[in-house]
Amino acid sequence: MQISDILLPAAVRSVSQVSSKKRLFQDLAELAHSVYGLDSARTLDALQERESLGPTGVGNGVALPHARLHGLNRVVALFIRLEKPLDFDAVDKLPVDLVFALLAPQSSGVDHLKALALVSRTLRDADLRAKLRANDDPVALHAVLAAAQDMKAA
Repeated sequence: MQISDILLPAAVRSVSQVSSKKRLFQDLAELAHSVYGLDSARTLDALQERESLGPTGVGNGVALPHARLHGLNRVVALFIRLEKPLDFDAVDKLPVDLVFALLAPQSSGVDHLKALALVSRTLRDADLRAKLRANDDPVALHAVLAAAQDMKAA
């Protein structure tokens, strides 16, 4: 599995400001609807339900919100770069500006976990995070994320 397998270029955005975590989840749900045809209300509910179990801010300004949804047949992803970091209750207490969301089929087990591990590993790279923060063009952001794995494999 590669990031380019789960993240379409159209699912990448750079957003100037988001007022709250709830608003961010609404933006993710709307993006999931426009790119993958998912029901935005169900997506929002699933993201909020998962977040209520514990914050998905993993540190270093990165959040990995994720949820399982009925009606999906494969893992899909969304990426939002925030120009103004958002308080996210992250483990390191730092605000978040890089948000990589994963949506998986309700019945997916291993694929969901593989995707989470892949994204987590990829976004641990400080150089990659710096490249993402230095760019606000969605096409370039997708290219950076898609190329990150290729660079590690080489």
